[in-house]
Amino acid sequence: MPSLGPISRPQLIASLRRIGFEGPYSGGKHQFMVRSGVVLTIPNPHRSDISVGLLKIILRQAGILREEWEAT
Repeated sequence: MPSLGPISRPQLIASLRRIGFEGPYSGGKHQFMVRSGVVLTIPNPHRSDISVGLLKIILRQAGILREEWEAT
């Protein structure tokens, strides 16, 4: 995985799957992914990439360390 930076939604989903998340599954307004009881909401698709700030929030909620993210 590239260093912590902007990422497209399909790249985010693929990286989360490599880390062990399953999904995405349909939810209410957003899709979500699951790993070991952790339910992670995935942003809806937009024209632009997911920003660094939002990516950091997603990784924090998922319990993924930066080192683990960059190693995938």
